[in-house]
Amino acid sequence: MPGDSVQRFSNRVDSYAKYRPNYPPEVLRCLQEHAGLTPEMIVADIGAGTGLLTERFLHNGNVVYAVEPNENMRKAAEAALGQYPNLRTVDGRSEATTLPSGSVDLVTAAQAFHWFEPVGTRAEFMRILRPQGWVALIWNNRRDDSTPFMTAYRQMLDGLGTDYRKVDHKFVADAPAIERFFAPSSVHLYTYANNQVLDYDGLVGRLQSTSYVPAPGEPGHDRMMAAARALFDRYAEEGKVRIEYDTQVYLGHLAP
Repeated sequence: MPGDSVQRFSNRVDSYAKYRPNYPPEVLRCLQEHAGLTPEMIVADIGAGTGLLTERFLHNGNVVYAVEPNENMRKAAEAALGQYPNLRTVDGRSEATTLPSGSVDLVTAAQAFHWFEPVGTRAEFMRILRPQGWVALIWNNRRDDSTPFMTAYRQMLDGLGTDYRKVDHKFVADAPAIERFFAPSSVHLYTYANNQVLDYDGLVGRLQSTSYVPAPGEPGHDRMMAAARALFDRYAEEGKVRIEYDTQVYLGHLAP
């Protein structure tokens, strides 16, 4: 990955917490149905960020180890989720979680796996999982061309983003890469519709939560904001635009 993947979001924490899409309730139901998720299971949410997915499990009653190497993101998760007694935040990385061996029933990575080094990460997941434990890799995968707005949004990112095609997960963690991670075991994909309805400030916040969009003061920021304003003015209906996603859950076991 270009640059330091841990620090890429340090100046975007507030926008990330406020404007990233959440995960639909179908994700939890998927894990309940296909992985036997119960409130008694121990979850390790790796690359937990500000805790969007973590909260789903905490609300379900699970003990969750939210493993996040970025201090600003981790503190934001602690501030947002501190009311849950089952939250355990951990300063660790995907290949070095610091968790005890054989200590968790389910490992998740939401909007994070494409930042991981796969070989060390796979070994670490196998180490911390109990026998027959599960791994779920989850993304809110933005639809590229489902509406004229979505097509124009993609074109804006492609033309004005700093390194969009080098770091966006759809270009890095494609289906063959995920299959290689789970091999020789099989991996199953479950997909659910998701969306965000945003006013102009929400659209700007969503853009600013993304590491390949120039931050204020960086080269290209003003140009990106001008394009976003024009995009919103063209496509907004009743002062809102709709970003559409497919929430993808890749679920399976890891075997030696």
